[in-house]
Amino acid sequence: MSRSLSTPLSPPSAALRPILGVTFGIAVTVGSTVGVGILRTPGSVAALMGTPVLVLLVWLCGGCYALLGANYTAELATMSPKAGGPYVFAHRAYGEFAGFAIGLCDWVLNTAAIAFLAIAFGEYITRLVPSMAPYSRLVSIGVLIAFTIVNARGTRTGSHTQQAASLVKASALAAFVVACLASGRAIDARHVAAAAPASSAEGPVAFVLALQLVLGAYGGWNAAAYFAEEQAAPAQTAPRSLFWGVLAVTAVYVLVNIGLLAVLPLPALAASTLPASDAMHAMFGELAGMLLMLLSLVLLVSIINAGFLTIPRTVFAAGRDGLAPRRLAAVNNGGAPIAALLVTGAAAIFFCATGTFEQLLAFYATTGIIVDIALVVALFVLRRREPTVSRPFKVWGYPYAPLALLVIDVMLVVSFAFADTANTILAAMLLPASYPLYLLLKARS
Repeated sequence: MSRSLSTPLSPPSAALRPILGVTFGIAVTVGSTVGVGILRTPGSVAALMGTPVLVLLVWLCGGCYALLGANYTAELATMSPKAGGPYVFAHRAYGEFAGFAIGLCDWVLNTAAIAFLAIAFGEYITRLVPSMAPYSRLVSIGVLIAFTIVNARGTRTGSHTQQAASLVKASALAAFVVACLASGRAIDARHVAAAAPASSAEGPVAFVLALQLVLGAYGGWNAAAYFAEEQAAPAQTAPRSLFWGVLAVTAVYVLVNIGLLAVLPLPALAASTLPASDAMHAMFGELAGMLLMLLSLVLLVSIINAGFLTIPRTVFAAGRDGLAPRRLAAVNNGGAPIAALLVTGAAAIFFCATGTFEQLLAFYATTGIIVDIALVVALFVLRRREPTVSRPFKVWGYPYAPLALLVIDVMLVVSFAFADTANTILAAMLLPASYPLYLLLKARS
C-alpha cells in the first residue's frame, strides 16, 4: 500500500482544503460529462430529428437545459458552500432523511456508473491487445484501484490529474472535429445502411425522445457543485465553474455533431450505431479502429477520475453530519476524504466484479431527473423559509427560470414513465426504500 494511503488521518471533523479554482471547476464538469456517449448518441438523435438543423437544435436545447440547472444550483451551492452537492441541498431544505435518501441514490448510481465505465475501459484495452481478453475484468478492477490511489494522494493531485485529463480529452475531440471539417469526404455508403431506419416517432414525440438521449449525454453537468467547500472564494468560483463548464460541454457537443455532419450524409449518420467510427473509417481507413479505441480510452480516463473526485464527497458529507459512520468524514494530510474514497472505490470494485449494477444504470436517467425535481423544489422551499439568508448568487429570472425547469423535469418523468414503466417505478421506490438503512446508520453513528 502506498505511503499516501497510510498517511495519518486528521480528526473526522477536519475541513477539506479550499484550494480549487474555476479552471478545476470547468475541468471536472467536462470530465464528468463528456464520455463515450457522444461517440454513439448522435446517430440515434439524427434518426429522430431528420434534418441537420434540428439535430444541432436538440443538442443546443440540451445545453440550455443544463444552463437552467446550473442557474439554480449556483444559488444553492453559494448559499450552502459545503462538499456533497445534492445531499447538502436536500438536507438543508427537507431535513435529515430526505438528504440521506437523495444522497444515497446519487452515490449508488454514480458509483455503479464508474464501475460500468471501468468495464468499458477493460473491453477497449483488450480490443487493442487481444491477448489480454481473458483478463478484461481484471484490467477494469486495476483501473479502479489505480484511480483510488491517485486521488488518495490528495485533492491537489486529483485536481491536477483531472485538469490534465480534461485538457487531453478536449484536445482529442478538437482534433477529431478539425479532421472531419478538413476532410470534406462523404462516407462510403457500403459502411452503413443506405438510409436510416424509419422512426415510428414524429413531431413533438420524436423531439422528446431525442432530448432524452441528449440529456443523458449531459449528465454530470453539476459536478462542480460537489466541491463548493473546497473552492477558493466559492461565492464567485462556484457559479463561474458551473456556467463555464456547461458552456464548454455544449460547445464540444455541437462541434462534434458539426464535424460528423461534415463527413457523414444525414441518412448515413442516422443509420449509424457508432457514427464516430464510421467517420474515422471514411477519413483514415484501416487505422480507424485503433484511433477510435484510443479516443474512447482518453474519454474514459477523464470521466472515471472525475467520478473518484466527485462521488466520495457525498459520503464524506453524510459522515460529517452523523447520517453515516463518522469515520467516513476523515480527511488525510493531502486533503482527500480518504475513508469516503476507499468506501467508494470498494463499492465500485464490487459492482465491477459482480455485474449487479447494470439494472441501476438502466434507471439512472430517471432517478437523476427525480433528484433534480427535488432540488428545484428545494430552491423554492429555501427562498420561502429563509428569505433573509445571504445568497451570494441569486437565480436569474426567478421564479420563472426554475419554474420552467421544474415543468420540463415533470414532463420528462411522465414521458419516462410511459416509455420505461418498470425502471421508473424502481427509481421512485428507491427513495422510500432507503428509510430502514437511514434509521440503522443513524442509530449506529
